[in-house]
Parts: sequence; C-alpha cells; structure tokens
Amino acid sequence: MVVQEKIIKNVCLTAHPLGCREYVKKEIDFVKKAKNGDMGELYQPISEQKKNVLVLGCSTGYGLSSRIVSAFGFKNNTIGVSFERAPNGKRTASPGWYNNKVFDELAEKENIYSKTLNGDAFSSEMKKEVVDLIKKDLGKIDLVIYSVASPMRIDPVTKETYKSVLKTTKAEYTNFNVDLKTEVINKVSLEKATEKQIQDTIKVMGSEDWKLWIQALLENDCLNNNCQTIAYSYIGPKLTYPIYREGTIGRAKKDLENGVSFIDEQLKKLNGKAYVSVNKALVTRASAVIPIVPLYIALLYKVMKDNNVHENCIEQVYRLFSDKLPNSKVDEKGRIRLDDFEMRDDIQCEVEKLWKTLIEGEKLGVGDLQSFKRDYSHLHGFGYKNIDYSKDVDLERP
Repeated sequence: MVVQEKIIKNVCLTAHPLGCREYVKKEIDFVKKAKNGDMGELYQPISEQKKNVLVLGCSTGYGLSSRIVSAFGFKNNTIGVSFERAPNGKRTASPGWYNNKVFDELAEKENIYSKTLNGDAFSSEMKKEVVDLIKKDLGKIDLVIYSVASPMRIDPVTKETYKSVLKTTKAEYTNFNVDLKTEVINKVSLEKATEKQIQDTIKVMGSEDWKLWIQALLENDCLNNNCQTIAYSYIGPKLTYPIYREGTIGRAKKDLENGVSFIDEQLKKLNGKAYVSVNKALVTRASAVIPIVPLYIALLYKVMKDNNVHENCIEQVYRLFSDKLPNSKVDEKGRIRLDDFEMRDDIQCEVEKLWKTLIEGEKLGVGDLQSFKRDYSHLHGFGYKNIDYSKDVDLERP
C-alpha cells in the first residue's frame, strides 16, 4: 500500500512505517554519538548502568526518547507501556505502534532487554500485567518514567469515564493562531471551562494515576532501594498562560507537580525520590492542535536557533539523564527545569517582539513555521528525503 501524509485540521491521520523507523533510528544515533562525547559539551558522555526502567507512555515524544536514552545510552533493561492502534489492512497503524516495533527490534539486535505492552495504562489490569512481568523478568525497577498522554481516562475503581478539555479557567480568551496548511494568521477564542470540566481534566492528566502506579509497584515489592520516578510537565511563558498554565491543562499539570511530595513520602523507606521535569515547548501530536501554541513554537524555534540553544526531544531527555538528574539540579520548588533555555529573559523578550508584529489575515512572515511543519511530519514518518513515498510498503512491518 502507498502511504501518503493526510492532515485534516492540524491532525495527521496516517503514519509511514519506514519513516517511523527512520525517526527512531535518528534518535538512537544521536544517543550513541552523545554518549561518546561527540555532540558537544552540553551533552556529556555517559557510562552504562544496566538498571531496570519502566516507561509509562513509551511510544512517542518524551516517553519514547526516555526509553531510547535508557536503553541505547545506559544499556538499561526497559519495559514500556502504551496504547497504540495496530494497522487493519486499509488503515495505517498509529506512529507509536510503529515506533514500539522498531525499538524492540533494534534493542534485540544489541542484546538489550525490551518488552512492550500495548494497553490502557490507567487500568488495574495493566498494572497487574506489568507487576507480573517485572517479577518474572527483572525483579525490581530502578526508575519509573511517567509520560502518559491521553484525552480520556476510565477510573479503575468506579469505571466512570473522564474526558479532558482544552479551555481557560477564568474568562473567554482570544489571541492569534496560525493555520498550518495556509500559514495565515487568524484569531481563535477559547471559552471558560466549567468546574466539572476542570476536575475531569485533572482526573485524566493530573497526579492520580502516577500515584496509583507507584502504589502498585510498592505493594508488590517491585521497586529497588534508591529508586527514582519522573513525570513530565510544561509551564511556558506568560504569553500562553491563559490557554496553558492557567487553563485546564495547566491545572492538571499543577496537580501532577503537587503529587511529588506524596510520592516522595511513599518512597522514603526505599530512600527513593520523585521529580517533575518541566520541559521546553516542542512539536508533538498534541501541541499541534492546541490553539496559539503552534504559533508560539514557530516563533520560539526561530529565536532559540538564532541563539544556538534550540533542542529537540532526544536532546532534552539526554541532558536530563546525563546532567540534571544525576546532579539533582532543581529549582526552588524541587522541579527539574529543562525549559531553562526557553525561559531565558532574552529569549522570551525576542519572542514577544515577534508576536507584536503579527497581523490577522496575513501570512506568517516571521518565525520558523517550516521547522514546526517538518518536525510534525517526522513524528508520523513523513518528510524524510531518503524515503520514496511513492512506493508500496507493508503496513505491518516498519
């Protein structure tokens, strides 16, 4: 079957098997070069650890990069959990399904332990399946990465379904946005969420499931002494506060961050530690559909590249594991700040200057929208010059 990129309303509906392979291989290649000291002084060489790592939400974005650094950088054993769509003959799989297949294949070639479970990470059944696998194959876990991203969650006890929403929490908010297809600047308005919508979003994206995972692992004696756990968050600049930090998503992220003290208390007997890593704004399948954010990222990319401080996902995660985490570099609230370059005053000042030049109805003439679009295509396996997209591919074999 010939697979072409199909995007509707900033959402890509297809994934290219060979392109997803290329995406994973490029991240692995970066890690191998960086661990040998070949990617500059920011990315320090690392030594093999041979530890056991559980990655919840392992198939794309920060979760996938975390698993790649763990396995191909530190040679750690990894178990990954994600909920991905398999191909059905006429429809491609989701990008994460292909990414997982490629990861497992390449790990096996290098004799690195890797098991991937496909299913609902929120469910009690998946927690039991993971516990059983840990006991059978690894014994105990040294590091738990929590990078689960989902628009809905079924409560494992009550079976009630909660859905997250993308709204403000104060008043209706209007600002500039960009159409990724036409590249024309428009305005978008977001309405205020109800209290129930806010609480539902916290239920889906907050700390509750992270706590339940740690609880399940503790109760079943699946965590090693000195174990660590990390969840990923985002804060962003005041420019995006109404839609992000002060919106429904931001409320959920604050709940996630507030969960650290509870988990720390649970891990105390093991001398363990919980962290939230606040990461920079990046192109993800989610950020492409959050109003205002693609436009902000396009401007941010331009400014950060001009200042030689731009990082992609794998670079961020490598810096987390090679520098921030081992040296316990945290802010006054105990958070790891991988958004340190993004939030520099000079960077944000330049972004704000560009924002003030925007005119509704005109084509975006500043920033780096092409990099946003290219990165988004790469997430789905498209846009690689070494792949002939006119050729038939096997949807089952990335």
